[in-house]
Amino acid sequence: MTATPTQPSLPDHLSADPRSPHHVAAVFEHDIGIRFNGKERGDVEEYCISEGWVRVPAVRTLDRRGKPLIVKLKGTVEAYYKAPQDAPQDRPAAVAPAASAAPSESA
Repeated sequence: MTATPTQPSLPDHLSADPRSPHHVAAVFEHDIGIRFNGKERGDVEEYCISEGWVRVPAVRTLDRRGKPLIVKLKGTVEAYYKAPQDAPQDRPAAVAPAASAAPSESA
């Protein structure tokens, strides 16, 4: 039996940038999700739940160092761990019957 690693509690303020003092590497060993104003966001660089903001990259805009320009959006922030996906070998693959896959040649 394999032991499942325990997930650390999600901090109030978390950053994806390893140079930030708010970066917690142990949290990023697991898949986390951010819900901002009721919608799932996959592009969040940093968040703060208590202050109610997220930082996301602006579309195609770069700063003077060539990194994406980050904008701060305010609203309701929820952070959570995503459920682990089932391994593909555990699920049977859906296979279409061979007869229905080939076009019929009736004239």
